[in-house]
Amino acid sequence: MLINAILALGLATACQAHAITVFACEPEWASLTRTLLPEATVQTATTHLQDPHHIEARPSLIAQLRRADFAICTGAELEAGWLPMLQDRAGNPKVQSGTGSMFFAAEHVDLIDPFQGTITPFSGDVHAYGNPHVHADPRRVLQVARALALRLGTVFPEKKSQVDQNLIRFESEMGAKIVVWEQQARALKGRAVITQHASFGYLWPWLGMKSIADLEPKPGMPPTATHLDRVLAHAKSQQPIGIIIALHHDPKPARWLANSLGMQSRLLILPATVTDEQPGGIVRWFDQVLTQLSSLSK
Repeated sequence: MLINAILALGLATACQAHAITVFACEPEWASLTRTLLPEATVQTATTHLQDPHHIEARPSLIAQLRRADFAICTGAELEAGWLPMLQDRAGNPKVQSGTGSMFFAAEHVDLIDPFQGTITPFSGDVHAYGNPHVHADPRRVLQVARALALRLGTVFPEKKSQVDQNLIRFESEMGAKIVVWEQQARALKGRAVITQHASFGYLWPWLGMKSIADLEPKPGMPPTATHLDRVLAHAKSQQPIGIIIALHHDPKPARWLANSLGMQSRLLILPATVTDEQPGGIVRWFDQVLTQLSSLSK
């Protein structure tokens, strides 16, 4: 019995040692990875309370990336200010850009709003290839999920069957949900909103809505009094149905504008990404966002 116990302990230790560890730059991709490969140990660099453009390359993140078997990030320069430094300091050959175990979601979808012109130090958080916040369109999430499943099955062939089965379930759930969400938001089609940054930029074309003004004078730059006055004047002639900002933004400028327009009840402060990183968390995030957006049509 002692020998059996030792063998069992050794087997458990070996299995634990070979558990797949994934580093996710953003919560949406942590949730998607757990949906496709629930047994993986997933560590996330950011939360829904943080701006993913500006993250400190902390020693804890370096250590996480050093141990990772696989990494998933958005790409399209979203993490350009911190991920290369992490990769360099972690020194993990598995998760360097260009390797099979380094997956960038934005490489697998079409991006909107590529930057036109010359990028300078005064341009703000602009992205030459387009808006990187692709997770705000569930159709693009499905495209990313298919590409991610293919990559996981290639890097971890022993998990391919499991990943493929989970992808089929996710595709079925998301496909059914997209129909529900589009019906839920039908009354919003053609309506205008005021936003801050492009965190929800992919929502508007999907739902047939339009953002008529941005609280930021330039991407990533805090609102100024002069710019807010211009937004206020523009809004008075456009009759937006709401003002929408992300939870990680300073709410004071948006509240000032809402008070000035008499739209206090039409200011929505939404998490820009999932708050629940467990399997299916991205579906629940869309449920939350669509429910709150739909309240603007009343």
